[in-house]
Amino acid sequence: MAKMIHSMIRVTDEAASLDFYRRAFGLEIAEKLDFENFALIYLSNAETDFELELTVNKGQQEAYDLGNGYGHLAVSVADLDAEHARFLKEGLAPRDIVAFAPEGTLIGRFFFVKDPDGYEIEVLERSCRFA
Repeated sequence: MAKMIHSMIRVTDEAASLDFYRRAFGLEIAEKLDFENFALIYLSNAETDFELELTVNKGQQEAYDLGNGYGHLAVSVADLDAEHARFLKEGLAPRDIVAFAPEGTLIGRFFFVKDPDGYEIEVLERSCRFA
């Protein structure tokens, strides 16, 4: 079987991205590989072995075109309401909490937030399907 190990996104402002992912999700640098034209920065925390790879293309000044194919990353948290309040306090501009319950059955509770490059991140409560 395959084991998912990381997902990569391209970022334009290394410092802003590192600050966002640290404040939002407690992600710290696990390793940074610095090359002449680009850097690869692997972020992780104690909750999971899965990493987020930030690719910084040196000299890139324009925002990346995220296109219409990218959906979102997702993370789960134990206390969605507390995390939402913390995001608000941190100035991270989370969207409102949604209780997704088509046909009356709760599938999950979540909110979305955007990182500095506009990538959508879904923050899910650890319940229902996402426990």
